[in-house]
Amino acid sequence: MSTTTGTTTFPAPVVATHGAGDPNAPLLVLLHGRGSTEQEILGLAPHLPQGVEYAAVRAPIAEGGGFAWFANRGIGRPVASSLEATMAWFRAWLDSVAPAGRPVVLAGFSGGAAFAGGLILADPSRFAGAAILYGTLPFDAGVPLDRSRLANLPVFVAQGESDHVIPRELLDRTWTWLHTESGAPTVGRRDAGGHGLTQATVRRLAAWVAERLNHISVEGAAPVGPPRDVAWDGIEGGRLPHPWAGTRLAAGFVMLFGPRTDDELETVTTVVTAAHAFASSKARAS
Repeated sequence: MSTTTGTTTFPAPVVATHGAGDPNAPLLVLLHGRGSTEQEILGLAPHLPQGVEYAAVRAPIAEGGGFAWFANRGIGRPVASSLEATMAWFRAWLDSVAPAGRPVVLAGFSGGAAFAGGLILADPSRFAGAAILYGTLPFDAGVPLDRSRLANLPVFVAQGESDHVIPRELLDRTWTWLHTESGAPTVGRRDAGGHGLTQATVRRLAAWVAERLNHISVEGAAPVGPPRDVAWDGIEGGRLPHPWAGTRLAAGFVMLFGPRTDDELETVTTVVTAAHAFASSKARAS
């Protein structure tokens, strides 16, 4: 049965699965690249941990001999209205197979990485993690990219140093944003290859997925978003990009990561200044 989103009608989702058939097991959704199919990316599932259901979804837009997740205005640059429509189509399917309480992890390759990025940016709390593989986030495509948007959402990002398919500017911007402003606990891997998964990257991805599944089974999925009970005077928005940076762990104990850049040094200076002012006022009051 087809689905109409806004003024666009998409075909019913075509889904290939692998692994656990338990409807309560975590769901890992595999998102193929532009011009590919769900069957191709499903071949990744046997190399990843078991105990989870893998679902490879066919993108809704026919392109060449395969399918695409959105219309492009250039490689790695989705048309905002197209991305919005296909994400709504995908979410309708996802909500039917993974109701609230069932952990969902995304893994997207190339164009599927941009689509996965759009999904987590549009609704971070819906997901328990995402792997952005040899692709870019959908910058300037109508999805929010505010500071700390992905706080507490684990992300795995893999890139090839010799990737000549995705513009280097977009790969670098993705890498930098995920490791800094996103607030996501990010595991990054770059190898010397091009636009394709290497065996070493697949092994590291498998380890990351295993870590995610183990954490979910023991602790459950952590709430996504920056701590709401911590605000630092003098810092834009009162929030820090790392999910734990600036968190008051106990009275007089604040976690703060060492600065790597001038901007981070300014942030650390501001935090120390605010903490000193706070402690001084408390001391004077007593």
